Amino acid sequence: MTTALSISALPYSSDPLALFAQLRQRPGAVLLDSGRPVATGRYDIMSSDPLATLSVDTEGYSRIESQTLAPPEDVGGDAFAHQAWLLEQLDVEVPESTLPFTAGLMGYWSYDLGRETQAVASRRPASTTLPQARLGLYDWSIIVDHAKAQAWLIASDARREHVQRWLAQPAPRGAAFSLTTPFQAELTQADYLERFARVQDYIRAGDCYQINLAQRFSAGFTGETWAAYLRLRHATPTPFSGFMAWDDKAVLSLSPERFIQSRHGQVETRPIKGTRARGSSPSEDQALAQALLTSRKDRAENVMIVDLLRNDLGRVCQPGSIRVPQLCELESYPNVHHLVSVVQGKLSPQHSPLALLKAAFPGGSITGAPKIRAMQIINELEPCQRSVYCGSLGYVDVRGSMDTSIAIRTVIADGGTLHLWGGGGLVADSEGGAEYTETLDKICHLISSLE
Repeated sequence: MTTALSISALPYSSDPLALFAQLRQRPGAVLLDSGRPVATGRYDIMSSDPLATLSVDTEGYSRIESQTLAPPEDVGGDAFAHQAWLLEQLDVEVPESTLPFTAGLMGYWSYDLGRETQAVASRRPASTTLPQARLGLYDWSIIVDHAKAQAWLIASDARREHVQRWLAQPAPRGAAFSLTTPFQAELTQADYLERFARVQDYIRAGDCYQINLAQRFSAGFTGETWAAYLRLRHATPTPFSGFMAWDDKAVLSLSPERFIQSRHGQVETRPIKGTRARGSSPSEDQALAQALLTSRKDRAENVMIVDLLRNDLGRVCQPGSIRVPQLCELESYPNVHHLVSVVQGKLSPQHSPLALLKAAFPGGSITGAPKIRAMQIINELEPCQRSVYCGSLGYVDVRGSMDTSIAIRTVIADGGTLHLWGGGGLVADSEGGAEYTETLDKICHLISSLE
């Protein structure tokens, strides 16, 4: 039976964290956070208590858990086919609205799920026990619109009563967060430089043009991961942040990078390539930004990935619709400057947003070019799998819209251990010492805020 959803106003606050704090311990609670006061952020999206949860285990098998939906006997296909089936089960009538999300799927798709779809077998052990994907099917949501200073609850009458009751209760108190060990790099600088040299060998041999090489850092911790997210969010607000926690696991993402957005058939991806640390004075900061803008190497990195993404989008977009309205423009964040491009297209009518996500996944900005060979080399050189890092967080709305991030600047909690990664694109004229330093620049704010 179709369930009617309606939209009702909530009190607006410029800080969504206090609102989500009241929901964070509900089953399946998820926050997609625009990182205000970042200028490029607008909407915060949150929900909990999904109708069903889909998990893809480390072997690539999908499992659907639900109190109300019977799992399919035989959907066939891969994990994206199971996600499409799950979305089809959401029988709701949605009111007319320009809000980005009403009901649908929210969660994450890990980088290692992309290995499955691209048929790149892993030689490396799983770095965490988190599933390759975890997505909830949500029939209600709260949307905070910072541009209009408004907040909305989208729900059925029955759901609205539950949500209002949850919001009326005091936020649960959690255990204070602290590290129990310092962050330790999985690779020494010498290890990284040895791998850097092997990437250069592959580039000179013609195997690839660019490789995104990353290293992992790990630390023990105690306390609640939500408290850790608050620290990270305060230190580095970014427009594609997100938080979700379950059992003894959590994903805390402070990503500045959009992967793919699709609304009304209009598709956009915003690859980041090119990074400089922020300066210690206004004059130094301006000089570093200008050096990035005029760097031939960094612009070449960015343009390579733009070409790769044009090809990825072209597989599911209408012929002739792909364009690049922004190429290598500067965006600045609390710890780094980035070069950001924009690639746009129009989705072909026969393809869904999930088909678009599958066609371009994982993002070219965190693999390299050509993509499949780059992923094979990453798998050879990095000591462990990437888990959620370099995957995506986001939503797929029941009306057919989608928005996803690239899960960089992302911390993963697994049991009593935190993991995070720093990486960067390597090309023929990269310099090993500078690239090693760049991996540290990208995560130093995260580590210092957690310490």
